[in-house]
Amino acid sequence: METAGRPPVEELPSRHVPRRGLLRWAKPLVTAAAAVALAVAGVAVGPPAAQAAAPTVVSLTFDDGHADQVAAAQTLNSLGLKATFFVTSGVVNTPNYFTLAQVQALAAAGHEIGGHTVTHPDLTTLPSDEATRQVCNDRVNLANWGFRVTSFAHPFAAANAATETIVKNCGYNSARGLGDIRTRFSCGTCAVGESMPPADPYFTKAPDQVENTWTLADLQRSVTQAENGAGGWVQLTFHHIANNPSDPITISPTLFNQFANWLKTRPSTTTVKTVDQVIGGTVKPLVSGPAVPPPGTGNLVKNPGFETLTNGVPQCWQQGGYGTNTPTFSTVTQGRTGRGAQIVMRNYSNGDAKWLPSLDLGGCSPAGTPGHTYNLGMWYKSTAATQFALYYRTGIGSWTYWTSSPWFAAASTFQKASWTTPALPQGASGISFGLNIFSNGTLVTDDAEMFDAAATPPPPPPAAGTNLVQNAGLETAGTGTLPQCWQAAGYGTNTPTYTTLSSGAHSGTKAVRLVMTNYSSGDSKLLPSLDTGSCAPPAVAGKTYSLRAWYTSTATTQFAVYYRNSAGAWVYWTSSPWLAAAGTYTQASFTTPALPAGATAISFGLNLFSNGTLITDDYAMYDTVGAPAL
Repeated sequence: METAGRPPVEELPSRHVPRRGLLRWAKPLVTAAAAVALAVAGVAVGPPAAQAAAPTVVSLTFDDGHADQVAAAQTLNSLGLKATFFVTSGVVNTPNYFTLAQVQALAAAGHEIGGHTVTHPDLTTLPSDEATRQVCNDRVNLANWGFRVTSFAHPFAAANAATETIVKNCGYNSARGLGDIRTRFSCGTCAVGESMPPADPYFTKAPDQVENTWTLADLQRSVTQAENGAGGWVQLTFHHIANNPSDPITISPTLFNQFANWLKTRPSTTTVKTVDQVIGGTVKPLVSGPAVPPPGTGNLVKNPGFETLTNGVPQCWQQGGYGTNTPTFSTVTQGRTGRGAQIVMRNYSNGDAKWLPSLDLGGCSPAGTPGHTYNLGMWYKSTAATQFALYYRTGIGSWTYWTSSPWFAAASTFQKASWTTPALPQGASGISFGLNIFSNGTLVTDDAEMFDAAATPPPPPPAAGTNLVQNAGLETAGTGTLPQCWQAAGYGTNTPTYTTLSSGAHSGTKAVRLVMTNYSSGDSKLLPSLDTGSCAPPAVAGKTYSLRAWYTSTATTQFAVYYRNSAGAWVYWTSSPWLAAAGTYTQASFTTPALPAGATAISFGLNLFSNGTLITDDYAMYDTVGAPAL
C-alpha cells in the first residue's frame, strides 16, 4: 500500500515587516523614470553649491538578529561607524540568527543592542499580559547577557497607545516605528527627518524599511533630502544583508558597502549615531513581565474557532511558513462553526504555510508539560493533502520545530484531523501546531483543540446500531476522482482503474466501479481513508464488528480488513471468505474477530484479485452488539 511522505524539515515561520507608509500615503516622491535614472547614475540629489547642509543625524538600525547582518557589521567596523541592532532574544543561538557570541562581539565593537520582543509578535494583537511579557522579558534577557538596553523597535511597526505604555513601563527610553518619513515609495508629504527630541519617543518616525527595490540613490536621498531641508533624524532599517534578490527585505552586501562608504564622506553637519546616542537618558531598572498561568484543563487552545479578531486578525493566531511559495492568509465566514481560517497557496515550489497559535511566551500558545502527550484535533477542508506541523517552546522563549503528523487526505467538506503527539521533550513549556498546505490549493481550518492525553475524557460511545462508516453511500464527492473519505489501495502486479458512477447505484446516485486489467498478482480495493482523523471508522479493542457492502462483480471478491494501531500506523489484519460473482446488487457481510489490543480504527473494502469489474455501494460497519439485522 502507498505510504504518505512528509515535507522537508522546516525553519521557524518567517517574518516580514509591512511597509506601513504604503497604507497611509500613496503619492511617490519622484517618478519611476527619475528613480531609474538616479539608480543608473549612482548619485543622489545633492544640495545647491551655495547652500550649507542642515544638521542631520543618521541611525543605521538592523532588525531581528539575522546572522547575515554580520557582513554589514564588518563594513561598519572598518569605517568606524556605529549602528543599533534590535535583537529578538528568543531566536538567539537558533539557525540563521545571531549566536550570543556574535551579539557580544557587536556590543564589544561599540554597536548598540536594542530590544525587539522575545518572539517577534504583533503586540497590538496580544492580550496585555502577553504583550508585557514579550517586551519586558526581552529586555531582561538581553540585560542578563550583559547588554545596556534602552532602545526598542516595534515588531511589524505595529503599535498603539497601550503597547507604547507597555514599552515605557518596561524601562525603555524609546521605540522606533516605520513609514512616517518621506521616501519615493510612500509618504510623499511626510517630513524628511524626525525631530530631536522626538514628539513621541515611543513611536519615533522613520522611513519605510529598506527593501530589495531600494537603490543606492534611494539610500542616499534619505540623507540628502534631510540635509537639503530642515535636517533632523533619519533612522534607516535593514533586515537581510545578502545576495538574495528574491527576498523583499534583503539588500546586497555590495549595495550596503557603497552606501556606508558614501555616508562616511558626508560633511561634518551629518553625523552617524546609535539610537541611544540620539535619545539619551539613563538605563532604567529591569522589569519582568507577569508570570505565565499554569496549564489549565480542557481544551488548551485559545480562540480555537478564530471567532475573536484583533485588527482583523484572529487573536492568539499567527501566520507561519517557509520555503518558496506564495500563500494568502485570510478569514472566511463559512467555517465549520462560524468563522474559519483560510490559506490559498500559489506558485508553490517547496516549503509550506499554516495558521499557528502565536509563538509567544504563554499568553496564547497552549501550555505543555514535559513527558506528557497531547491529543490534537482540527477540522478542515482542503483541495490538497495536509498535516499537523508542531513546534515547542523552551528556555527563555525560543521556539523549535518539533515534528509533523502523517498526512490527511483532501476533503471537499469539513473533516476532523486528529493525532496524538509523542512525549513533549524535557525543558519544553509550550506547544504550537497547525494544519499546513504544502502544494498549490486552498485549505480552510476551524475548531482547533489540544487536550493532555492523560486528562482527555473518552468520547461517548456511538448509539447502538450506528453505522460507523463516513460517506457510506459514496455520495459526497472528494477533491479528486474518488468520494470523500475514500481511497484506492492495493498491491502486486495489475492495472486497476477507478470511476465514480453517477448512475447505476444501489441507492442514491453514486457508486464506484473498479476495472482490473493486466492482472498477474496482488489485488486492488476501495477503502475508507487510512487516516488518523475522522474518515476511518472508529473502533474499540476487544470488540467485534459487522462489515457490510453492496456489490456487483464479474469475478470473485472478498473483504480485506485493516486496523490502526496505538502508534497511529495502519496494518493488514484479516480477510473474509470469498464472495461469489454477482450480476445484480448483492449484500456482502462479514463479522470480524475481536479487534486486537491498542487498535483504534478499522478500514475495509471489497477487492478484486483477478481481471474483471467490481461495483460497490452502501458500505456499513456496526458494533455487533446492537447491529441491525441483515
